[in-house]
Amino acid sequence: MANITKKVSWSSRADDSNATGEGTPLLNGSEQLGYSRQVSGGSISQIGRVSTVNMDEEITSEEDSLKGRPKEITHNEKLLSLKYESLDYDNSENQLFLEEERRMSYLGFRCLEISRWVVCGLIGFLTGLIACFIDIMVEQLTGLKYYVVKENIEKFTAGGGLSISLILWAVLNSAFVMVGAIIVAFFEPIAGGSGIPQIKCYLNGVKIPRVVRLKTLLVKVAGVICSVAGGLVVGKEGPMIHSGAVVAAGVSQGRSTSLKRDFKIFEYFRRDTEKRDFVSAGAAAGVSAAFGAPVGGVLFSLEEAASYWNQMLTWRIFFASMISTFTLNFFLSVYNKNPGELSNPGLINFGSFDRNVRSLCSFCGLLGALFNALNYWLTIFRIRYIHRPCLQVMEAMLVAAVTATVSFIMIYFSNACQPLDVVQGEDYPLQLYCDDGEYNSMATTFFNRPEKSVQNLFHNPPGSYHPLTLGVFTITYFFLACWTYGLAVSAGVFIPSLLIGAAWGRLIGIMLLGVTTTKVIWADPGKYALIGAAAQLGGIVRMTLSLTVILIEATGNVTYGLPLMLVLMTAKIVGDYFEEGLYDIHIKLQSVPFVHSEAPPTSHWLTAREVMSSPVTSFNRVERVGTIVDLLSNTSTNHNGFPVVVSNANGEEPAKLCGLILRSQLIVLLKHKVFVELARSKLTRRKLQLKDFRDAYPRFPPIQSIHVSQDERECMMDLTEFMNPTPYTVPQETSLPRVYKLFRALGLRHLVVVDDSNRVVGLVTRKDLARYHLGKHGLEELQLAQT
Repeated sequence: MANITKKVSWSSRADDSNATGEGTPLLNGSEQLGYSRQVSGGSISQIGRVSTVNMDEEITSEEDSLKGRPKEITHNEKLLSLKYESLDYDNSENQLFLEEERRMSYLGFRCLEISRWVVCGLIGFLTGLIACFIDIMVEQLTGLKYYVVKENIEKFTAGGGLSISLILWAVLNSAFVMVGAIIVAFFEPIAGGSGIPQIKCYLNGVKIPRVVRLKTLLVKVAGVICSVAGGLVVGKEGPMIHSGAVVAAGVSQGRSTSLKRDFKIFEYFRRDTEKRDFVSAGAAAGVSAAFGAPVGGVLFSLEEAASYWNQMLTWRIFFASMISTFTLNFFLSVYNKNPGELSNPGLINFGSFDRNVRSLCSFCGLLGALFNALNYWLTIFRIRYIHRPCLQVMEAMLVAAVTATVSFIMIYFSNACQPLDVVQGEDYPLQLYCDDGEYNSMATTFFNRPEKSVQNLFHNPPGSYHPLTLGVFTITYFFLACWTYGLAVSAGVFIPSLLIGAAWGRLIGIMLLGVTTTKVIWADPGKYALIGAAAQLGGIVRMTLSLTVILIEATGNVTYGLPLMLVLMTAKIVGDYFEEGLYDIHIKLQSVPFVHSEAPPTSHWLTAREVMSSPVTSFNRVERVGTIVDLLSNTSTNHNGFPVVVSNANGEEPAKLCGLILRSQLIVLLKHKVFVELARSKLTRRKLQLKDFRDAYPRFPPIQSIHVSQDERECMMDLTEFMNPTPYTVPQETSLPRVYKLFRALGLRHLVVVDDSNRVVGLVTRKDLARYHLGKHGLEELQLAQT
C-alpha cells in the first residue's frame, strides 16, 4: 500500500483490547462467518461505505516483523482509528435489570441516592489530599533546588566560575525530568501530558485504554512532581484534573481491579453510566483543588469535559468540588502555607474596561492560535520520529537542560535591578551583579514556581518589572512552553499560559502607564496582567464561562466578571478563526472517534442508510453455542453489538428485530455456561443474576479464556432474558443530523437501522458518525484505519 499510516496511541499498549475481551467493530468490508446469520439487505445502497486501511499490509515476512519499530512513522490526519472502543452509556434494560429495579423499594432508591453523595464526598476528599501532597512535594523539591542553585550562584558571582552554576542547574533539572519521563515513557505512557484530552474523550463515550487505572494515577502524581520540580515550563493543574478522574473511577466501583481487592460496596455503580457521572465529579474536584474554585470546577466539567449532564449531577459535582477545596485548604493551613496561589483580593485596582484591553485579548487570541499551530506541527514531528521511549526520555532531558540554560543566560545578561524593598514576598531574590539592596528582577521570574510568578505579575505594584525584562521573558517562555507541551512527562498547560498572558498584559500596562502625563494610575499593570492571562489561556484552550469563574474565584474579586467574559469570548472567536483549541487538536492527532455536540452543518443530505455499517451480523433469539463462540473468536469480525432477530414459525418471512445483545454479555453467559440443555437438566448451579455481570465489569475476560467443549458447542443459548428488548432504532431515511443528535444525546453505542417492516438493514456506531467532519473544502469523510 502506497501510503500506509501508523499512529502512536496514548496508551501504547497493543494488547490492551485483547485483555479486555473487546476488539474492534470492523463492520464494513469485513469477512462474515459461515455460522453468522446475515440479515437481508444486500440491495442497500453502498454510498458512503467505510473504507478500511490495514496497517499491517506492508509486513510480508517474519523477518520484517522482527525488525522492531520503524525509524519514521508517517502521519495522515485523514484517518480515524479503529482501535478505540465505545463505552455503554445507555443502560441495557433487559429482564434482569428490570426485575432488579422493580424489586427495589423507595427506601432502596433513597439509599442509592445517599450513596452517590457519599461517593462524591470521598472523591472530593481524596482528590484534595492528592492535590495537597503534590503541592507540598513540589514546594519542597523546588525550594531545595532553588536554594542550592542560588547559593552556588552567589558563591561564584564575585570570583568567577558561574559556568559551574549553570551546569549544576541544568543537571538538577535534567535529573528530575529524567525520573518523570522514565516512569511515563516506560511504565505508563497514558499518564503523559495533562490528561484532559483523554478524560474529555472518556466522558464523550470513548474507551481510552488504561486512562483510569491505579497505576496511571501513581505515575501521574509522581510524574507531575518531577516535571514541575525539574523546571519545565509546565503546570500541575491538568494532571490534578486527570488524577481526580482516576480517583472517581476507582472509588465509585468499591474495588480495585489492579490490586484485586473487592470491598463489596457500591456494586450498583459498576456500569459505564454511573461511572461516567462520577468521573465528571472527579474532573471538577481536580479543577477545584488546583485553583480553589469549586464553582469553576463544576463549570469546567460542564463546558470542557462532560458530554452528558443533568440537574442532580450538578449539585453532586459541586459538593465534590467543595469537599476537595476544603480538604486542600485545611491540610495546607496545617502545613502553614497559603493555599490561595492566585488569591490576594484588594491589591488590584480594577478600572473600566477600555479598548486597549480589547486589543490585548485579540492579540492573545492570535498568540493562542500561533501556539496551537506550532504545537500541532511539533506533535506531528514527535509522532514520526520520537516514538521510542528512550528517545522520548532524551528529548525531555534536552528540554530541561535547554530551559535551565536559557534561563541562566537571560538572568546573566539582564541589568534589570529593582530595590529589594519593592519585592512582594519573593522567596529567592537573587542579587547577582546588582548593587547592594537590589535584586535581579529577571531572576525572580525564573527562581519561582510558575504559580508564584503569576501571583507576582498580578499583585506587585508598578515599577516592579522592567519592560525589556518582561518582553524577553515572555517571548522566551512562549516558545519553551510550546516545545514542552507534548513531552513524555506529566504536565499541564494552564499555568504556563496564564504566565505568558500575564507577562504580555503587564508589559502593555507598563507601556500605557508610561505614556500618561497625570499622576493618577489609570492603567494599572496588574489589571492588564489579569486580562492578558485570561486571554492567553482562553486563546489556547478556548474556555470561556468556566475560566471566567475560575479566575474570579482564584483572585477573589467579582468586579471584573463581565470584562473577563468579553475578553475570553474575543480570544476564543479570534483563535477559532485560525486554529482549533489545543485539546481538540491533540484528540484529532490521535484519530479518536470523538462525537461533537452537533453534526457537521452541511450533512443534511446524508441519511442513516448512507452512513450505517452493513451487512450486520445478528443472532437468533435461541442460538447455537458453537455459532456464538466462532463469531466472537474471529478476529476479523470483532463486533461488540449484535441485533437479535426472530422469524415466524414457518420461516417464510424475513427475520425481524427483537433485541440487541453485547459481546461482554455473551462472554459472561459463556463463562457461566447458561445453556438451554443444562437448564432443563437442572445441572446449572443457579440462575444468572445482574451481579455476575457487574463482577466481570470492566475487564471482561477474553473469549480465548472461555473453554467450551465439543458437546457444549451443540447446545443452544436462549438470549431472551439477557438481551435489550427495546434498542433504539431509526428508519433508513433518517437524516444524519437527526441520527447524530439521538446518538449523542442518549450516549448510545449502537443504533439499529431498520426498514418499514422492522427488519435490520444496518447498524450505526460511533465511528460511522465521527468519520464525517467539516473540512476546509466542505464535508469530508475520513478513512478508518486499523492502527
